[in-house]
Amino acid sequence: MAWRTGQNPNCGSNIPRRGWIGRPHGNLTSRQEDIVLSKSVLALAFSLPLSLSLFVTEAIAAQAASSGPPADGKLEQIIPGHYVYSTGARISGIIATSEGVVVLDSLSNEAMARHERQLIAETIRQPVRYLISGTHHGNYAYGNVAYQDAIRIGHENYKTDLLAEMKMNNMPTAQQAAILPHLTFRDRMTITLGGKGIQVLYIGRGHTRGNAIVFVPQDRIVYLSELFFDKRFPFMADGYADWIGTIDNALKLDADIFVPGQGPSSIASNPRMSREALVKARQVLVDYRDAVQREVARGATEDQAVAAVLLPQYRDMVGYYEQRPVVVRRMYQGLKGTRP
Repeated sequence: MAWRTGQNPNCGSNIPRRGWIGRPHGNLTSRQEDIVLSKSVLALAFSLPLSLSLFVTEAIAAQAASSGPPADGKLEQIIPGHYVYSTGARISGIIATSEGVVVLDSLSNEAMARHERQLIAETIRQPVRYLISGTHHGNYAYGNVAYQDAIRIGHENYKTDLLAEMKMNNMPTAQQAAILPHLTFRDRMTITLGGKGIQVLYIGRGHTRGNAIVFVPQDRIVYLSELFFDKRFPFMADGYADWIGTIDNALKLDADIFVPGQGPSSIASNPRMSREALVKARQVLVDYRDAVQREVARGATEDQAVAAVLLPQYRDMVGYYEQRPVVVRRMYQGLKGTRP
């Protein structure tokens, strides 16, 4: 079989590839693009045959076991072929196929990411082919350094904002390169692996302006990363009032299971209740938007709105006291059109 190497318009660097197909697809956003990745891109991209990929998987498991991984990290099955790795409030999604694994979000650091990969190697026993990043924040992206043998994918705004954050933190250039995505997309990208069509989608701004989600129509499951804070107060330091509409777009997908990126979550034990949990998370944002809208209507300043909009029914949620003023400010700025 012949293979060719070339530069995709959204690639960060030249990588070997087996054909790119661009075509109109879907109706989620005003500008459409669809990049279809073949199931064998990864092994060729790094000149790694399957046997070497399996060797890397086993080596990662051994290294993680010897480096004292996080004690609280755990891997749980949601439904056959779909898992979450969680540690504290952070949740990473895992899609297992007969030809490899797709991971959504590498989490905070190399040790955490290697622990996740150790559990994947021990439980699923397939190499990780792709790493998709749902948010540019370091506690979800800095573990990318543990995925040098996988193709890293993120939204184009994710790459821009991640690079800005790393430069602001004076991160060495070589470390930045190990974290940045190889491929970016604008609206959607499709990966075919193990007979599954895995859609990487951008459905709007929310927790950040570059959130990616992963939808597997065949299994009616969607991984929402930090667009879905399950039983946790939303963090909006980089967020947008558009978050509500973006959740609406997620709820329109033909899915039964909605996997959060922030917990604590009961997704593994009660996946069929995840739509209801997402609707509740949306309601928190709606209640704050509506309360802020009333303050705007009466002529309140931003500081006055922060003082007035409390909604104490949410005060028992983790993050309420730290993030309530932030949520009020972001909603105020979104409604007034002054979001920086």
